[in-house]
Amino acid sequence: MQALRLTPNPGPTPSLTLSSLPIPTATASTVVIKIAAAAINPSDVLNATGGFETTTLPRTLGRDYSGTIADGPPALIGQAVYGTSGNALGFSQDGTHAQYCVIPLTAVAAKPANLSFAQAATVGVPFTTAALILSRARLRAGADVVLVLGASGAVGSAVCQLAERRGCRVLRAARREGADVDLGTDPGMERAGVLTGGKGPDVVVDTVGDPDLTRRALLCLAVGGRLVFISAPKKGSTEVTFDMKYVYRREISVIGCNSVLADIRDTAKDMDDMKLGFEDGSLQAAEEVDLQIIGMKEVVEVYEQLKTKYKKNYVIRF
Repeated sequence: MQALRLTPNPGPTPSLTLSSLPIPTATASTVVIKIAAAAINPSDVLNATGGFETTTLPRTLGRDYSGTIADGPPALIGQAVYGTSGNALGFSQDGTHAQYCVIPLTAVAAKPANLSFAQAATVGVPFTTAALILSRARLRAGADVVLVLGASGAVGSAVCQLAERRGCRVLRAARREGADVDLGTDPGMERAGVLTGGKGPDVVVDTVGDPDLTRRALLCLAVGGRLVFISAPKKGSTEVTFDMKYVYRREISVIGCNSVLADIRDTAKDMDDMKLGFEDGSLQAAEEVDLQIIGMKEVVEVYEQLKTKYKKNYVIRF
């Protein structure tokens, strides 16, 4: 089978090559997925540059996938599935940017019937990260007001959808006209206070990772508010300062959230729980027309381009 391999290199950056490997076989505790489609996430590109200390080499890259079960319990053969890595695939176990991939039997989730394989392959990291964020934020269904920074991004959009599905009011913040809070003209997010009657949002989800924006977001929170962030600058200072007295007197929580620490079985449960949402229309995956579909012959070249400037919605179709 063809696989995108990351191999050791004398320099600081590992080598990225398209390799031929044997097709794996299932064990009593695993299944083999014939990959139909696999998304390229920012974390995949970062992994290709040696950005994760936990990655062991040589390694097949790739976190998200959709496909069918090709080897495993007879009752499961041919079942359409989708999923994501948690802390394993692409890091300590071979990932999904290959024609076949081994997955724990307990980490299998059925693909939503109304999503194409390409669409389903884009769900994993964004939506399971969003689910993790809302869990860590202790979201109160039907009660909290949630301000999402970077709401037009993949994770931000998923957070908005999941929070609204749980009955919460969502305020979208982005650097564009038409957002509830336009971060270009209102970096202090004063509009969020206006829209909540001066109270401020109960939860701020920061998917942007700009230290100054993060600091301002903390200041706009309601009493007892929770700030959850998933990103930091790749260059320059990553430090954020705040007034300890202000934070403790308002009982504000500051929470970091790292999807790479998640267990693959937990992410599979999240995706299984979200299946009905995609099928009933309360959750929306990217439209296939908006995806950049490539083949394995193009994947190394695309990775090299994405190292310079990441563009979302690339999906490998097998």
